[in-house]
Amino acid sequence: MNVTELSVMTLWGATTLYAIAMFAYAIRLARVADEKVAAKAAVAVPVGAGAPADAPLVAEAPAAPSPVKRSAKAAGIARATTLVGAMLHAVGLAARGIDAGHVPWSNMYEYTISGSFFAVAAFLIIQRRRDIAFLGAGVTGMATIALGLALTVLYKDVDTLPPALQSYWLVIHVSIATIVTGILTVSFVTSALQLMRDSRATGRRWAGARFRWLEAVPSAAKLEALSFRMNAVGFVLWTFTVMAGAIWAEHAWGRYWGWDPKEVWSFVIWVLYAAYLHARTTQGWAGRRSAWLAIAGYVALIMNFTVVNLFFQGLHTYAGS
Repeated sequence: MNVTELSVMTLWGATTLYAIAMFAYAIRLARVADEKVAAKAAVAVPVGAGAPADAPLVAEAPAAPSPVKRSAKAAGIARATTLVGAMLHAVGLAARGIDAGHVPWSNMYEYTISGSFFAVAAFLIIQRRRDIAFLGAGVTGMATIALGLALTVLYKDVDTLPPALQSYWLVIHVSIATIVTGILTVSFVTSALQLMRDSRATGRRWAGARFRWLEAVPSAAKLEALSFRMNAVGFVLWTFTVMAGAIWAEHAWGRYWGWDPKEVWSFVIWVLYAAYLHARTTQGWAGRRSAWLAIAGYVALIMNFTVVNLFFQGLHTYAGS
């Protein structure tokens, strides 16, 4: 087995394990939600007919089964498969880098497998500090889709780097961009859940029994606070990404800024997340409006990676290869 085959095989293995983890996390959500609903229903149980007159009006409810115990198996499978999947993912990335002879983020295929890895890595790192298993299904689901598309649609054989990319700035600039993409992916899942949780709580949408799993998700306010922290970190890193890109552009093309399509969209992303942070902290745009603004920023990020790379001509056209 050569290095190319090792990379592809381990990435397919990671894709499979992420898919298993996605279902396991979803099952855990459903079970925890069912147990929470059952626990609420068991708070008071009416006494049956024929009870003595001096009997209490309600009988003490039996102790509700622990949600942790009921969902322990699914949670264990989810954690294990996510962790092993991330390990295989890291091996696949490293093998691709060794095969290519440079860091593995020089084209859309490599950026996709790198960005999805950092999304899972960010999830696992945050998970060590606080319980965010409710994000697991969304994060591993997006990683599964990203890797599947990378391996089947975006795959590209190893090739020589274009002259513009033969620079140490490839390591500095693009590595930070991929890390930001991973962090903002986790934040996007959080914001999406915030909107769904808020709609269910207020009776707007997602109120049916099919979406009872949302009861296992924290309140919209807690989700918003978590999303805000991740977006703040992502914004700082994206600011550095834009600045590093400008410095690299001056080294490669003799100017810091030239309104290339990629540069314009990078600036649009920066403006959207800056507006989100400003509105959230100074204008009181808490709740659904801030969540939609954060999602708009992430959509712009994905468009910058897909639409701009594939359909816009500019100095960054190699990124779409």
